[in-house]
Amino acid sequence: MNLKQRVDSLIKLGKMLNDLNGQAIIEVIEKAQIANPWFTVSNIKLALQAVRDAFLTEESLQIMVTKYHLDDQIQQKNIGLILAGNIPLVGFHDVLCCYLTGHRSIIKLSDKDSVLIQYMIDQIIAIHPDAMQYFVFVEKLKDYDAAIATGSNSTAKHFAYYFKDIPHIIRQNRNSIAVIHDHESMEDLYKLAADVFSYFGLGCRNVSKIFVPKGYDITKLFDAFIPYNDTIHHNKYKNNYDYNVALNLLNKEPFLQNDLIIIKESPAIISRIGSLHYEYYTDINELAKWINNNQNDIQCVVSQQPIPNVEIVAFGNTQCPSIDTYADGVDTMQFLLAL
Repeated sequence: MNLKQRVDSLIKLGKMLNDLNGQAIIEVIEKAQIANPWFTVSNIKLALQAVRDAFLTEESLQIMVTKYHLDDQIQQKNIGLILAGNIPLVGFHDVLCCYLTGHRSIIKLSDKDSVLIQYMIDQIIAIHPDAMQYFVFVEKLKDYDAAIATGSNSTAKHFAYYFKDIPHIIRQNRNSIAVIHDHESMEDLYKLAADVFSYFGLGCRNVSKIFVPKGYDITKLFDAFIPYNDTIHHNKYKNNYDYNVALNLLNKEPFLQNDLIIIKESPAIISRIGSLHYEYYTDINELAKWINNNQNDIQCVVSQQPIPNVEIVAFGNTQCPSIDTYADGVDTMQFLLAL
């Protein structure tokens, strides 16, 4: 297959995803939900829409072709991919980058997200059978020239040692933060709620901590979170929420709650499922310095107003990265093209 054929197959895949209520795709969605109860129908559709609209359009794919001067001259390599599964299709972008560059993906699926990734690749092969040569599914990685692995902080250390002798990208835990400036409207805060609650807060692009100006009434967030009240009816989320309420009570740690989420003042970036941390700030410039000093732990900084020397994402946009936005700020395409 040449580059044009690969791009065309991705565009056709995107068009296939225009109807997410067809019987065939609904069966796949239901199968994925059974395999992983965190993957609700609405969350799977949200992920499919995000991939379709940001990655699988002619315009977005042309951005990649032009930006990286893609052609058919690359020497094909085998790229070992250890995919994450914390939210639906989170590993698809790595597969997409390998396919666009012309490398072969040696894929170790996450048990949490095996159905959807397999479906997407099956559809690419159905569109153009020659695409089969670009994808290999394995239980254990072998015969690879480079690796991209995503996991927890502990597994990242293992990956770094395991892949030390080959080119690699290793990703580990990151979370996102938001900054409130006290000029936000309630509509802005509704958008922020999406950054907190989408995918139950399980993604690295989900906001787990909010910085607010000194004296800010943090309970305003409870009103903004009302559209997500049904989240508490999800059994696994509810169990985590109840556990964390009990844990805070047992530890006699102060917190606020509204039968949906715990809001707790804490210096930590990472918060538990069903919890959100906050911290007061007095000087935006000092906060900017803190953000830059902790950038290795932060995936996105969400703000409606500029922050000095900090790249920001607007409220409500964390789960809609563009095709040339990369996890941990590491350019996957440049990595693949340099092999």
